[in-house]
Amino acid sequence: MHIIIGLGNPGKKYENTRHNVGFMALDALAEKIGGGWKTNKKFQAQICQRGNTILVKPQTFMNNSGQSVRAVLAYYKLLPKKLGVFKVKDSDLSEILTVIHDDIDINLGKYKISIDSRSAGHKGVESIINHLKTKNFKRIRIGIRTEMAIRVPADLPRRNEMEAGKFVLEKFKKEELEIIKKLITELAL
Repeated sequence: MHIIIGLGNPGKKYENTRHNVGFMALDALAEKIGGGWKTNKKFQAQICQRGNTILVKPQTFMNNSGQSVRAVLAYYKLLPKKLGVFKVKDSDLSEILTVIHDDIDINLGKYKISIDSRSAGHKGVESIINHLKTKNFKRIRIGIRTEMAIRVPADLPRRNEMEAGKFVLEKFKKEELEIIKKLITELAL
């Protein structure tokens, strides 16, 4: 079984925003495999299943994505069992779980695949790590960084999180959306 999670925020207000590239990627993948979306209240998600592949768009909003991901993995008995009173930490879920999300540190139109890496400040990924007690899963990080992405001097050690939070919730400009759609089409192969 392979669970593919696309991160984003539900609702028309967030369509075509930078933070919703995970949803956009899953919509393209669902179209390719010929599956339709169904709302699953138990998982707090939209689900598209084809054979052993399950596509999941959490409807909990980005910062609570881990609730939905944990519910799906628990239902399909893909979470490691507890060892007595101790909870299993750092389980290897890299063969069964892939999370697709935006990454402000990667240039628009580029992507990176990582396994067992920290959230790097991405609240949706952080939520998943906290709920699953592991960061050992596959991530496809789609770049959304543009010239306007970071509006603070490059010599500062950290970007201004308020500016970044505002940037990811902005809608893509027309030319940016075309770049993202092309990349998503390539990724859905």
